[in-house]
Amino acid sequence: MATYAIGDVQGCYDELRALLDRLEFDPEHDVLWCVGDLVNRGPNSLAVLRFFKALGEQAQVVLGNHDLHLLALAAGNDHHREKDGLHDVLTAPDRDELLNWLRHRPLLFTDVRKQFTLVHAGLAPQWDLAQAHSCANEVEQVLRDPDNYQAFLCALYGNEPQQWHDDLQGMDRLRFIVNCLTRLRYCTANGKLLLKEKGPLGSQSSQALPWFRVPQRGTQHDRIIFGHWSTLGYLAENNVWALDSGCLWGGQLTAVRVRRKKRIRVTQIDCVSHLIPDTHHSE
Repeated sequence: MATYAIGDVQGCYDELRALLDRLEFDPEHDVLWCVGDLVNRGPNSLAVLRFFKALGEQAQVVLGNHDLHLLALAAGNDHHREKDGLHDVLTAPDRDELLNWLRHRPLLFTDVRKQFTLVHAGLAPQWDLAQAHSCANEVEQVLRDPDNYQAFLCALYGNEPQQWHDDLQGMDRLRFIVNCLTRLRYCTANGKLLLKEKGPLGSQSSQALPWFRVPQRGTQHDRIIFGHWSTLGYLAENNVWALDSGCLWGGQLTAVRVRRKKRIRVTQIDCVSHLIPDTHHSE
């Protein structure tokens, strides 16, 4: 049995299946992890959702910002409606089943046996792994609450607060957690989120650090796989692996075989379903 982790798919279903064919992925025995952003902007978000849902326990998916965007649209939050390629999902006959499945995905996952953690974007430098899981669980409980998730999704968007404090409460607390786990790229040395910084390494302002290079961050000894940062591309350093290599923007779809003690093996395929690249690969 093999475990594979793949980067942001964003509706690129043909590339997903081609990559899994190259890996000789066997859904009867193998396990597939994804760092989130299953949907949005690509040509076939509906097929991607159906594929991962059908894998059942053989799949482990964490939520990305585009997945939350889909859930927010379905809940009535039109604030960031755009040409997002989600119409087919929202009008599908199995829409409710798919969205309910998506709403119950975690924001953070750790495989204790393999000693790897999966997150879409990043972790606040102040958090250790236990606190990160506790914070993720707070949001997950709201998302899974049939009486409260819609109100939460309708108040989701915003860049504030920028700094973590243990005494944050209410929507400010939940929004900060979501922004870390699904949108974070750069922050300051003291953990202030810089969510408008989106470019490749070297393009950032002088105060901005990639979240995984903040000195003495609380998860520096934990092995973390993440996505979200298409202008970063595939990167492996100091216990972190970045898997979003910009498939949607004309790059590649990346997979790694996750093994506890052996060297990680990387497989990539080119994307043919891509959009025209922009300068910042917006969220």
